[in-house]
Amino acid sequence: MDQLLLVFITVAEKKNFSRAAEELHMTQPAISQCIQALERAVGSRLLDRTNKYVRLNKAGEIVYHHAKEITGLYTKMKCLVDDLTNKASGELSIGASYSFGEYVLPHIIAYLSKYYPLIKPAIKIGNTKEIEHLVARHQLDVGIVEGEFKHERLNFEPFAEDKMYVVAAAQHKLARRKSIRLAELEKETWIVREKGSGTREATEKMFQLFEQPPEQLMEFGSTQIIKESVEAGLGISLLSQWAIRKEAMDGSLVILKVKEAPVKRKFSLVTTTDPFQPKVVEILSQLLREDLANAIPKVEI
Repeated sequence: MDQLLLVFITVAEKKNFSRAAEELHMTQPAISQCIQALERAVGSRLLDRTNKYVRLNKAGEIVYHHAKEITGLYTKMKCLVDDLTNKASGELSIGASYSFGEYVLPHIIAYLSKYYPLIKPAIKIGNTKEIEHLVARHQLDVGIVEGEFKHERLNFEPFAEDKMYVVAAAQHKLARRKSIRLAELEKETWIVREKGSGTREATEKMFQLFEQPPEQLMEFGSTQIIKESVEAGLGISLLSQWAIRKEAMDGSLVILKVKEAPVKRKFSLVTTTDPFQPKVVEILSQLLREDLANAIPKVEI
């Protein structure tokens, strides 16, 4: 990989020449020379510098964005060449949306580590749109998201089904009801994820079944915060069976008996459309397709 790009990325992320030099085991003058050489090659200054900070200017943001993609492609190229002669090993960067990443992926990683100890996974958790973007830009090897999407640079392979339930606090007025009409839920405060989330997409689809969409929405960027808020009695929510497994068993959250639930959706594996994939990605793909039932515990709700 071009040393100039590596130095530039490190300076941009550390926001400091001294910290970048320490990270790369280089002298600060050498770091400055690399940045100057890259700026000459690009034909523009890339950094705004003062005594207190170093930050990207507009040109620097463009170069940083593409430099990250270039370095991702370089790493992938090395992995593909190594795969020709060596056993599956090395880093595997996995991105996952919150529901899968926080509640299912840890079991997958434990299973992967047991049978493929030379693979070193690195995990990034974000919403579905964020994970898609990072995979498309080669900043993640593979993504796991909920829902169904299309992207010209990505392949989506459904591998498992998720069920989503409407949940409320144990003391909620609807908690003990044996049958609940959708019209009754329209009046409730709904606690939802942010737009771009697979969970939000499923919730919006459920809202389409209502005669009138709920007027009271509270939007949070974390499933864990939503669960705590529902348990505290702030409102109700539609959440994955994996996210509510423990709370449903201990009774702190109650699944409301709504005829239209559970809402079903797919977990999908996201890869680039590149003709070659690293062996570590192929192993994860095979695990999800063929060994998922052995890798994760059964859900009992």
